[in-house]
Parts: sequence; C-alpha cells; structure tokens
Amino acid sequence: MIAGLLATLAGSAWARAALRYGVIALAILLFLLALRRSGERAGRLAEQLETTERSHDAQRRMLDAAARRPRSRDDLAERLRDGRF
Repeated sequence: MIAGLLATLAGSAWARAALRYGVIALAILLFLLALRRSGERAGRLAEQLETTERSHDAQRRMLDAAARRPRSRDDLAERLRDGRF
C-alpha cells in the first residue's frame, strides 16, 4: 500500500519537487546541527585547555618558589640577617 502511494506521488512533478526540497531542507538542517555540535565541543575543549594552562602555571610558580627557598635553617638565618628574605 505504501509502495503504491509512493509510486503515485513520485510520478507527479509537484511531488518530486516537494520531495527534492524536503531532502535539501533535511540535509541543511542536519548540517547545521552537526556544525552546532562541533562548535559546542570546540568551546568545551577551549575551556578545558584554559583550565589546564592555569593549573600548570600555578604548579610552575610553586616549583619556582620551592627552588628559591632556603635549604637549611642556617641559610634562612643568613637571608634574614642580610634582608634578602
């Protein structure tokens, strides 16, 4: 029954044009949805990259501070006497 209805509609020039425009509209809709999804994904990845960079920067600053710390109590006392702390 459905095959007969499709055959009848496919025989009509108006139905073929409507079907063609429907397929084109569906393709455009699917393309826009895929574009939106990839944009959202790119935004999430950019946000994750920014967060990671901030975290790495904080870790780098902590490591730099640890590298400059006094090695012993004597070094600390010497720095305090010299006013370099």
